[in-house]
Amino acid sequence: MRVIGIVAEFNPFHQGHENLIARAREIVNDPRAIVMPVISESFVQRGLPAIIPADVRTRQALRCGADVVLGLPFTYSCAPSARFALGGIATLLSTGVITDIAFGYDAGTPELLKDLADQINEDSAGFKENLKNALAEGLSYPAARASAIKASVSCEGEDIDTVLKSPNSILALEYLAALKKIDKLHRVNVIMIPRDQSLESATSVRKKISGCAPSYSQAELFKSLEGTMPDKSLASMLASYSSGGFAFPDMAAYIRRALMHISGAQRDIGSYAYMGDDLDGYLKNLVSDLRPGDLPKDDYSLEAFAKKAETKRFTMTRIYRAIASFEAGQDKELVKLNHPPYIRVLGFNREGRYCLKIIGKCTKLPVISNPSDALELCSSDENLKNVFELEMRASAIANELYGRDIAYSWSAKPVML
Repeated sequence: MRVIGIVAEFNPFHQGHENLIARAREIVNDPRAIVMPVISESFVQRGLPAIIPADVRTRQALRCGADVVLGLPFTYSCAPSARFALGGIATLLSTGVITDIAFGYDAGTPELLKDLADQINEDSAGFKENLKNALAEGLSYPAARASAIKASVSCEGEDIDTVLKSPNSILALEYLAALKKIDKLHRVNVIMIPRDQSLESATSVRKKISGCAPSYSQAELFKSLEGTMPDKSLASMLASYSSGGFAFPDMAAYIRRALMHISGAQRDIGSYAYMGDDLDGYLKNLVSDLRPGDLPKDDYSLEAFAKKAETKRFTMTRIYRAIASFEAGQDKELVKLNHPPYIRVLGFNREGRYCLKIIGKCTKLPVISNPSDALELCSSDENLKNVFELEMRASAIANELYGRDIAYSWSAKPVML
């Protein structure tokens, strides 16, 4: 049985995701291969709540080719690309059933990406020195890291700059690096698929959704999104939205409230994850310098806030991750945990149910289908307790934005098709 793992956000599930699943099955020459994505739960990599809830994204994926959907906890999903990739790959490989890992890229070639991944050694003294020097020049961490990578490898005649500026190719490098750390015997087959540039990106789809604010009329959403998402994916989202299953989150309201909490914090916020390099002081000063109109209520895509907050030193993703960590209560120590301590099942179909039975026999990690399953485990595993409770706090924040009860996730069951 071929089981293809995919690390994703599906924020939301669009045509590129459907294409990735279909192409992966074609490449392994098995139309019945099990496809198992692990997706961000409440918050995504760029540091903000997902635009639609995890259960809706799970249903989208299951209706469009996936068989089992696993959840990536907050501490890995709301993180830089290296941690995001490591958490996703570690989750998939811990199931004990993955035969293939599939992911896309948008620049370079599979050969170049593999060559770069083989040469990058972030633990080496040379890489650390290059990174330190780049940061000293005032570059943001992502730019400094790209500079350190470029200075540490030799690929003559290749356009490394393009690769290091392309989001999907950067993630591809991180997936390869994660596999290098975890799959030391190279048991897992790697499938790299070029992104179809004719298909809309997730960023573009989200902008179309936020462009329908504040009414988010079903007719307007359908008109704006038709052709950017698979029909079944769009139908699943609109059906859940129109029936009151969720509301699209008001990101501007979320940011305003978070900044108010930062302003009123009674303790040092520098202890929270991603608040280093004096970002805590910068955010405190940012709040104190805000004036009427700086954060308009109709800033649904947060463009006004980005213009106010982003600097050469601090990217918006860094700022958003730090704010999210503060709001959810993630301290700096937790981001040192490299491997997820459990497997969270978000949904499955009939074929996926069979695969889950096999996972139960192969994995060494506890498998959590219902949140209540974790309560007993929390008492005997400190890492599991910290990671799971953080996810529940992050989910409570997201659920309030979705118009749901903040405790919704505690009673949520896996999506079954």
